[in-house]
Amino acid sequence: MSSLANQVIIVTGASRGIGAAAAIELARQGARISLAARTAAACNNTLQQISDAGGEAFAASC
Repeated sequence: MSSLANQVIIVTGASRGIGAAAAIELARQGARISLAARTAAACNNTLQQISDAGGEAFAASC
C-alpha cells in the first residue's frame, strides 16, 4: 500500500458515520484531512479526534 503522508484528502459527510470513520482512518495513515459537512461546526468531534491522535485536519461547510 502506498503512503498517504503529505497527501490532502477531502472527506464529505465527515461529521458522523462512514465519513467520520474514513476521515479518522485516513488521518491515522498520515494524510492531511479536509472535513466537509453541512456546517463546519458539525465536524468538531471528528476534528478533535484527529487532532488528539496527532493528525492534521481542517473543517469546512459545503
